[in-house]
Formats: sequence, C-alpha cells, structure tokens
Amino acid sequence: MGKTALLVIDVQNALVKEHPYQEDSMIHSLEQLISSCRDKEIEVIYVQHNGEEEENLAPGTEGWQIYDKIKPTGTERVFNKDYNSAFKGTGLQDYLDTKEYATLIIAGMQTEYCIDTSIKVAFENGFDLIIAEDAISTFDQPSISAKEIREFYFYRIWNNRFGKVLESKEIIKNL
Repeated sequence: MGKTALLVIDVQNALVKEHPYQEDSMIHSLEQLISSCRDKEIEVIYVQHNGEEEENLAPGTEGWQIYDKIKPTGTERVFNKDYNSAFKGTGLQDYLDTKEYATLIIAGMQTEYCIDTSIKVAFENGFDLIIAEDAISTFDQPSISAKEIREFYFYRIWNNRFGKVLESKEIIKNL
C-alpha cells in the first residue's frame, strides 16, 4: 500500500448543519477513521473550502470552521481551497510529494463535487486511492436523491476504476 495519509475534505459546520445523507453514521465513521489513523501514526490532513461566493462558507465564519467532532489537532495540516479540487492552488500535491505518500484514504463531503473532483485529480497524480464509503456524504438534489448519487459514484464511477471503495471498518482493519 505504501505510505498512507487520510484526506478529510470539506467537513465544515455549514455543510453538516444542512444534515447530509446519513449524517450521524458518516460523522461516526469519520471519528473512528480519524482516531484509528492517529493511533497508527497515519497522517490526517484536512481540506477546507473557502466559499467566498457562499456566505455560510466565507473564511473566518462559524460555518467555515471544520466540524468540531472531527476537527484537527494543533499539529495536523489544513489546506484551504477555492475550487472543487483539493489540489488546485492549495500546495497539497507538493506536500504529499515531499512526504512521499503513495496512498490516500478519501473521506468528507460532497460526493458529486469536491470528493469526485479530488478523487480524479489524485488518481491522475498517481496516488492509490481508498474511498471511505461510509465516511463520505452529500445532499438530495432536485432530480436525484443523495442515496442515488452515492450509489452511482461509488459503484459506477469510482470502485475499481479510480480506487477501492471500502467501509471504514474494513479500512481500519487493514491499517
């Protein structure tokens, strides 16, 4: 598997406050995954969206803050982003290269936006990907449910094409 890091994307107060699909189980899975990675000395890296166009995600606001139950420790890295990609203009790629990471565990929000884009960019940049099925969420959209969005991306797009889709308990067992 190579050197591994956990990438937690956009789990911020404003998004959690909107009650994403399976919110409680997603947060619980994230807590377990983060705790296990910390215990195994696997670096946990956070990505935080700067939503200048969205008042509730404007930098410095309460909504912009990383959700308290999974917030970083004082030593964990946080990369701020302005785009759907965790990599564009953030310095994340250089940091991961410097640390010689080969594998990324991906968790966070939103399935069809920042998670999808970040998975595809990470794949293009040569990372092996583990996609934490129960630690990623999204919202219902006008013409499609969150459940349908997740099933489409997890099993029609990502699994065995861009990475391995696994539940957190399986990921933890293999750390």
